Amino acid sequence: MRNICRGMTEFQNAEFSVFSRSIGTGIAAINMDTWIWLDMDSSSFTVSFSLIYGKSIHHLIHTNNNKTINMPMLKDPSVKYKAFDPQLKLNDRQWPSKTLTKPPRWLSTDLRDGNQSLPDPMSIPEKKLYFKELLNIGFKEIEVAFPSASQIDFDFTRWCVENSPDDVSIQVLSPCRPELIKRTIESLKGAKRATVHIYLATSDCFRNVVFGMTHEETIEKATECTKLVRELTKDSIDDNYNKTYWSFEFSPETFSDTTPDFALKVCESVKNAWGPNIENPIIFNLPATVEMSTPNVYADQIEYFSRNISNRETICISLHPHNDRGCAVAAAELAQLGGADRVEGCLFGNGERTGNVDLVTLALNLYTQGIYPNLDFSNLENVIEVVEKCNKIPVHPRAPYGGQLVVCAFSGSHQDAIKKGFKKYQDKIKNNGDIKWSMPYLPLDPQDIGRNYEAIIRVNSQSGKGGASWIILRNLELDLPRGLQIDFSRRVQLESEWKGRELKTKEIIDLFKDKYYLYDENDENDNETVAMLDLFKLGNYNVTNEGKNRKIDALVSSKSKELQLNGNGNGPISALANSISTYFNVKYEVIHYNEHTLGKESNSKAVGYIGVRVADNEQIIWGVGIDEDVTEAGMIALINTLNGCIRDKLIRE
Repeated sequence: MRNICRGMTEFQNAEFSVFSRSIGTGIAAINMDTWIWLDMDSSSFTVSFSLIYGKSIHHLIHTNNNKTINMPMLKDPSVKYKAFDPQLKLNDRQWPSKTLTKPPRWLSTDLRDGNQSLPDPMSIPEKKLYFKELLNIGFKEIEVAFPSASQIDFDFTRWCVENSPDDVSIQVLSPCRPELIKRTIESLKGAKRATVHIYLATSDCFRNVVFGMTHEETIEKATECTKLVRELTKDSIDDNYNKTYWSFEFSPETFSDTTPDFALKVCESVKNAWGPNIENPIIFNLPATVEMSTPNVYADQIEYFSRNISNRETICISLHPHNDRGCAVAAAELAQLGGADRVEGCLFGNGERTGNVDLVTLALNLYTQGIYPNLDFSNLENVIEVVEKCNKIPVHPRAPYGGQLVVCAFSGSHQDAIKKGFKKYQDKIKNNGDIKWSMPYLPLDPQDIGRNYEAIIRVNSQSGKGGASWIILRNLELDLPRGLQIDFSRRVQLESEWKGRELKTKEIIDLFKDKYYLYDENDENDNETVAMLDLFKLGNYNVTNEGKNRKIDALVSSKSKELQLNGNGNGPISALANSISTYFNVKYEVIHYNEHTLGKESNSKAVGYIGVRVADNEQIIWGVGIDEDVTEAGMIALINTLNGCIRDKLIRE
């Protein structure tokens, strides 16, 4: 046998046929260079190997040098995986015609399910910090621990019991084991409000493989454990327990993989054992412990349960979707349409494997549909800080709502659309007070969750004119004309490409000041820059009328030179342009002129933008000027075009 195994490499380049036979025929256990084939002889070895190799396993084994098996993806995965069968037909499903109109009850399981999934679990101070943040957000039901698991969990539960507000229910979890249930309930002694949550796996896979229990044994165990919880809580005569407002939650764990009718049988028996009423319904948590299929299947399962469980008015259906297929949020939303009343999850989707459903996303999805979620994320940045500190896992930059990049646009077309959207939105508020949000690419106003607008548009080499001009508008209040936007965006792209990264806001502002000589005399950094440059500035000037024309005499000086300019035109700016043209003996034509006030006050300064063409050069040289007088702002802008022409060697001094 060993010789056959060692000789397997000679088959690797051979062609084999696919036999219509189960792969399960041959099972091999590998230990270093040894294969142990069970219930197989040489001929069956060949058949089994041929079948597996025919399904595109390129390198079955290397037996030396501690190399491992290489098992690439199968060309026909159906030989290994089967499509999920929910064993449910719901031809008259009602959830597709419904919409969400109210928030569910929320349960945070960050401190239990979330914490147990962390490579480095939270310390007690971190748990306390997280608990307080959950209270700040507005959670009224918080699963805090698995008290029977450790003394640390037990002690933390006691702290929560002693420090929680009267209207918050402390929830704890226990498996269906009597000794652990007793220890769990001990941790809740003296609580004002508490929920005992027990669970038992009900799927065929877990019953058969993990527990070895029949259907009847499963129902009996769930029922007896429920009776024990009732005896120790709401039926207790002990003053330490009979003053607590008790709720009870049962989870048929692996519900999403459980035969629907069997899940109903288990829950009916548990319900009868607990004895719920309308005022204090029993909570049936129907988890997608492992996400088995598409969200619509989970919605069908929840609707079927909701329609067929008896005394529905005494039941709260709770959801606990995991994110194995990446569809937990969609599954939770559709399952609410299917009849669920409550959602369990974690902030930003922390949890085992791929995580639990993200409660931030669910809540803010409702908010963007005009539904207040009863959770307050007005200061989302603070929430993120606490979550990252305690979980020691960063929130993904693309996480909905919370990610660092989710409200950022780098693409030029996106930036332009957002910029125009904000302009219309501000006009709408100013004109009629209408704050209805309708913004390209932004389903939520960032200010509603405590973010400012500065990070919405960020600039790199992909950004167009809208991105850089947005930064300038937000920071300098300069509403650049289209031609100037295009001119500046070219400079920004070159700078970003040269640096090989995104440009920061300050870098963009400094780049704008440098290119258009827009320096603030009250800014120390600007003064240092100006001190290094030999720029022409507008000095004293005199404008007189000569019929319909204007005549200008102006002194323009730099550190090293003074120019006495004289010219004529139909206005002060055209006259100044003519004087530059005359002095340098070059055609100097004003092509673009725009101006606006800075700010909303009556004494606000004015800004002027001027674009000129020199000689026959097609390039437009732009200048910007700011002054209390709108005309003088334009004239300063024109002198700055002269500085630009000298810099670009279009004019020689």
